[in-house]
Amino acid sequence: MTLLESLKKYTTVVADTGDIDAIRQHRPQDATTNPSLLYKAAQMPAYRHFVEEAAERAAKVGGSHEDMAAEFIDQMFVLFGSEILKVVPGRVSTEVAASLSFDTPGTVAKARKLISLYEKKGVKRERILIKIASTWEGIQAANMLEQEGIHCNLTLLFSFAQAIACAEAKVTLISPFVGRIYDWYKKEGGGKEIPPDKDPGVASVTRIYSYYKKYGYKTQVMGASFRNLNQIERLAGCDLLTISPDLLEQLEHTEGVLQRKLDPAAAQASKDAQLHLTEVGFRWMHNEDAMATEKLAEGIRNFNSDAKKLEEYALSQVAEKVG
Repeated sequence: MTLLESLKKYTTVVADTGDIDAIRQHRPQDATTNPSLLYKAAQMPAYRHFVEEAAERAAKVGGSHEDMAAEFIDQMFVLFGSEILKVVPGRVSTEVAASLSFDTPGTVAKARKLISLYEKKGVKRERILIKIASTWEGIQAANMLEQEGIHCNLTLLFSFAQAIACAEAKVTLISPFVGRIYDWYKKEGGGKEIPPDKDPGVASVTRIYSYYKKYGYKTQVMGASFRNLNQIERLAGCDLLTISPDLLEQLEHTEGVLQRKLDPAAAQASKDAQLHLTEVGFRWMHNEDAMATEKLAEGIRNFNSDAKKLEEYALSQVAEKVG
């Protein structure tokens, strides 16, 4: 048995890529995308037809070059997402622009637009997760969207406060970033490697998972942003794990059996008291976590930077169509 086969017994495996061939190869249940992954995929000759189609649709919509570029990006997300859903049996995560991270109405409007584009292509909303940054504003947008049957994946999650607020908002799924948490603590420690059994990213996901299971929250936990196989192995049993193609490759070519590390029964031993956070309580609790405040802000900036690259690419493609 391979480690990947073993992991799939306990955990839903999700591919973290826009490369459809890589998704096809590893046969995950779900897939996640973001502007950076789509930008890379758009440069591949195999997906040139998506670029052409998105540019044509954007040109038909018309308006300013910026309006058409925004339309191009929406169309690209939906074209890639729809194609990915022909390969995976489950869901695909499609991201709302990072520039909307502090804009609740803007996030809701963009999510509705993306869902409408998917539905025009015959894709049911049950198969889409709208990916939103775990700011207070993003979590409130997700709460509203979930009530409309639009399911959400709250990303860039680093603090326990974010996890509590997401559960209270009844979001479908959260993506705590294991590797980025590890990176921050490693840097704080002068660059020294942290022993696997002391990994703060793994500890964060374990704590959140246990809290959710102990208090009966339906929100699922999807560990993300892995640096090595050890982090994945220590989270076997988590609801979902989203894994890059290179780590999926390693899991698929390594013989072995993974022991389940996270399970609902053991989660009952969680020492955390149940909390219900107001906005003030959320902001204070999150602010008290230096790692989380720094990594959330950095993540939004980086996601926005990636989106800008995609936007510049979109402008060039639209310009070719409209002259």
